[in-house]
Amino acid sequence: MDALRSAIQPITHNLPGPIRDLGESIIGDACYKALLLDVDLENTACVKLAVSKGLGIGIVGASSIVKVPQILKLVQSQSASGVSFLSYLLETSSYLISLVYNVRNAFPFSTYGETALVLGQNVIITVLVLNYSGRASMAALFVAALAASVVTLFSENLVDMQNLRYLQAGAGALGVASKVPQILAILQEGGTGQLSAFTVFNYLLGSLARVFTTLQEVDDKLILYGFVAGFALNLVLALQMVYYWNAPSAKAKGKQKEVPVAAPVSATTTSTPKSKGPTTRRRG
Repeated sequence: MDALRSAIQPITHNLPGPIRDLGESIIGDACYKALLLDVDLENTACVKLAVSKGLGIGIVGASSIVKVPQILKLVQSQSASGVSFLSYLLETSSYLISLVYNVRNAFPFSTYGETALVLGQNVIITVLVLNYSGRASMAALFVAALAASVVTLFSENLVDMQNLRYLQAGAGALGVASKVPQILAILQEGGTGQLSAFTVFNYLLGSLARVFTTLQEVDDKLILYGFVAGFALNLVLALQMVYYWNAPSAKAKGKQKEVPVAAPVSATTTSTPKSKGPTTRRRG
C-alpha cells in the first residue's frame, strides 16, 4: 500500500484546479482528501461513496442512448409488434412522478439523472407505437396529457410534498406494473418481436446498479423498494429475451402459408381402337 501511495500521490497532489474542484463536488471534500490526497483505500465509507457516484454517473451517461436502439428498431421496421403500449404508458407515468419527486426533494442528480433522459425516450417510443398501431390521434392526446401533468406536478400550489409522496408510492407500483404488460405481450406473441435486447439488458444492469446507489446515497425506502421490484421484473424480461432469442412471433408464424400438397397425377392410358386390317376378296 505504501508503494502504491508513493506512486499515486505525486499525481493526485498536482491535479489541475478544475479537476480537483470536480472531484470535490462529486465525492465531497473529506472523501476527496481521503481517497486522492491520502490514498486511504481502507476508508470503506468513502470507497463505497466513490463507487456509487461512479455507477450513478455511468448510468446517467448510458441512459442517454439506452432506448435509442429500440427507437431505431421501431422506425426501421415500421411495426410495433412485440412492444406493449400499456407498458410504456405506465412506465412513462412512473418516471415522470419519480423525476418530479427527486427534483423537489433536491436529491443528488447522479441518483436520478437517467430518469429524465429515459423519460424523453419513452415519450418518443410511445408515440411511435401508437402511430404504427394506427392510433395517431391517441398519440397527440398522450403528448397533451403529459404536458399538462408536468405543469401540475411541478407546481407546489397544486401538488404539495405530502401528496407528492403518496404519488411516489404509487409511481413505484406503476413502475413495477409497467413490466407486466410487456411480459404478457411476449408470452402472447410467442417471441420478442421488435423489442430491443440492448434496451432490456441495459435496464437489467441499470436497475441493479440503482439498488446499490440508492442504498449508499438516498435514505428513502419508497425509491429503494421500487428499484428492487423493478430489477426483479427486468430479470424476467431478460430471461424471456434469452428464451425467445430466435423464436419467430405468433404473427410471423401466421403469415407462413402452408405449402399445398400437389395432388398425385394419375397416368391416363388411352386405348387406341384396333383397326381392322384390309380384307382381300377372293375373286372367282
